Amino acid sequence: MYANQINRLASLLKIDTAVVLVGGPGSRLSPLTEKMPKALVKVGSKPLLQWILEWLRHNDVRHVILGVAHLKDDIIHHFDDGNRYGLDIEYSVHTVEGGTGEGFRLAISKYVNDEVFFALNGDQITDLDLHDLAFFHLRNNPTVTMAVTKPYCPFGHVEVDDNANVLRFIEKPTCALMVCNAGIYVFNHGILPYLPEKGDIEQMTLPLLAKRHRLRAYLHNGLFITVNTPKDLETANDKLRRLRL
Repeated sequence: MYANQINRLASLLKIDTAVVLVGGPGSRLSPLTEKMPKALVKVGSKPLLQWILEWLRHNDVRHVILGVAHLKDDIIHHFDDGNRYGLDIEYSVHTVEGGTGEGFRLAISKYVNDEVFFALNGDQITDLDLHDLAFFHLRNNPTVTMAVTKPYCPFGHVEVDDNANVLRFIEKPTCALMVCNAGIYVFNHGILPYLPEKGDIEQMTLPLLAKRHRLRAYLHNGLFITVNTPKDLETANDKLRRLRL
């Protein structure tokens, strides 16, 4: 039994496939995304998707399937076969209207043979260690492991004592009691029957898996930046400057 677990662990540590969805219209980043896919919007010194590809390569991922839709030809032309990033990139075409469900379903059914693989929405810059995420997935053996992170509160906090004295101001802290979906997953291939023809997995697949106790959450406390709005882009650029990345 122990030897089998070690063999499975060794196999999991060799996860080298990731499905990355970059097909959305990025409407909230308009007008930047009217003539440019969100994946090519420059964040700091490089396009958003380049940050993701380099992070995947750093985590020993070699095979990447990009789910493309909106302005797909621009993405395919820019990233090509992935050779200059040390990756083997393939492209799976879906529709914008099909959502993340269609995007993941088509990419997995056509291009993924691995029993276990990474899957993510292509709008994060993070230092999440995918090996640690994989360890967690193996120990718990769900259909899906979802990385979660603590979101930043959009408002500053005021700390007040029992006598109504203001003690200090805290500028937009993390929400200590809540976590949010980071859009980074480990999927078992058995997820396919749970993926809808059309629609988003966040509304359709994940709640069903949670109800059946087949979804686990892995907390990431490190760097996590999403770029969905012009304000997000400004914040991301400021944070990356401070981190000198």
